[in-house]
Amino acid sequence: MQLAPLFPIFYRILKPTFPNCLWCGDANSKIIALTFDDGPHPQYTPQLLKVLDRYNITASFFWLGACVNRSPSIAKEVCDRGYWIGLHGYDHQNFPMLSPIDLKHSLEKTQAAIYNACRLSPENVRDVRPPNGLFTPATLKLLKQWNYRPVMWSVVPEDWVRPGVTTVVQRTLQQVCNGSLIVLHDGACGGQDIAATTQTLIPQLIEQGYQFATVDTLWQMALERAGGGRSWETKIRTNDS
Repeated sequence: MQLAPLFPIFYRILKPTFPNCLWCGDANSKIIALTFDDGPHPQYTPQLLKVLDRYNITASFFWLGACVNRSPSIAKEVCDRGYWIGLHGYDHQNFPMLSPIDLKHSLEKTQAAIYNACRLSPENVRDVRPPNGLFTPATLKLLKQWNYRPVMWSVVPEDWVRPGVTTVVQRTLQQVCNGSLIVLHDGACGGQDIAATTQTLIPQLIEQGYQFATVDTLWQMALERAGGGRSWETKIRTNDS
């Protein structure tokens, strides 16, 4: 059973229930984030990078440590391009099923893989997206205790079940709005279509006036809002365009 119709409902329920997660950006800004899970993949990720390069798009990647170890050169290529890197666990096990020790090990093992491939220090890889979006209050408490930042989503077109490029694009465009945090996949499940999906989707998002930022920028925008600071619009135009 496809869950795509339920994800917007999950989002509306979970976002206010767990406000310390990053669910989206600023509802008053046309800045959105494209994020990609489950990579890097030796075939699909390079295809995706060509599309992102073509449109000069800023994006974020949430990696599996096992995939980084299998494709370290691809990981380095992504990192060298300046994309934001986050953690998705070592081998896509659901976090609530892991003991605290195993969860910590999964995250640290993934950080180590990223460091070995990219020389990106663990202190700079602190964003975590739970596999399958599954977490509990205990999971979030542990992430906070270990100084990680939980990143969720607001638009989930369920591309990993491969409903077709047209369907994924339509679902995304129907849900996208100011501040959207969009989840797509460049890994073994869904990555087959990621180049075609982004090639179709990105021009339409640009035509609607959206600008693209990393999840780190969305975090910083949230801090600015909480602290009453100035808007990040000017910074995005300068740094991410």
